[in-house]
Amino acid sequence: MRPWRNKLYVIIFEHETWGGRAFDVALLWCIVGSVMAVMLESVTSIRNAHGPLLRSVEWAFTLLFTVEYVLRLVSIGRPLRYVFSLFGLVDVLSVIPTYASLLLPGAQSLLVLRALRLLRVFRILKLGEYVGEAHVLAQALRASRQKITVFVSAVLTIVLIVGAMMYLIEGEEHGFTSIPVSVYWAVVTMTTVGYGDIAPQTVAGQVLASALMIIGYGVIAVPTGIVSVELAQAVHGGVGAQTCPACACQDHDGDANYCKRCGQDLRGGDLSENKSAAAFQPGIAGTPPP
Repeated sequence: MRPWRNKLYVIIFEHETWGGRAFDVALLWCIVGSVMAVMLESVTSIRNAHGPLLRSVEWAFTLLFTVEYVLRLVSIGRPLRYVFSLFGLVDVLSVIPTYASLLLPGAQSLLVLRALRLLRVFRILKLGEYVGEAHVLAQALRASRQKITVFVSAVLTIVLIVGAMMYLIEGEEHGFTSIPVSVYWAVVTMTTVGYGDIAPQTVAGQVLASALMIIGYGVIAVPTGIVSVELAQAVHGGVGAQTCPACACQDHDGDANYCKRCGQDLRGGDLSENKSAAAFQPGIAGTPPP
């Protein structure tokens, strides 16, 4: 990697140097300012009084974030990997609404998605342990996805059957005008929300509604138990906060020396150049690529 790209990478992606930390703190303030501008523009009285100024501020922040995104692509070794990473997608979504507003007025309201970029505060403020805990939680959720999929499928089946039964029992005269409307009532009832806009009037309907409410209280604990088990298993393995300089992958083990996605040496070298010394030299966290 060329020296200027190396220096740019350290400033943009690393947070241990003074320049990198200053860049990230300034970026966070810009994100907060841009989100505040979008929120203020949604207030009618403020929009009528300062609409042009707020739109100019939005465009200024959008151009600034666009330049920052381009610099991220230039500084990293494998830009496509970053483009399709979580933070890469969030960075793109943070600038698209402003450009989309040229064709779809009002799309700039989606600029509040920039608030997702504040997730970087955990790395910038040296809260690496929180990042590790977040990775553990994500690992537990990934391990639970099949069980949760089965659980959600079972819940959808229940609300579909109960909704159809309630449609037959109550009928249109009691507000259950169709099966989709009855399924909506079943979802609201099973989740214990209970808007009250539709309610059964017959004895049979009330009995069925009571049974569904009891089932709803029971199923609330199921996903909690599933995730808790996987979380208990996930906490046995540590997850580090090191970012790969080539593909921006961040889900590495705490003692990893190489990126598990692309094989880049996380200690600062290339896999092919440092393969022979990998078993003898200890890893150095946060070292920028050469």
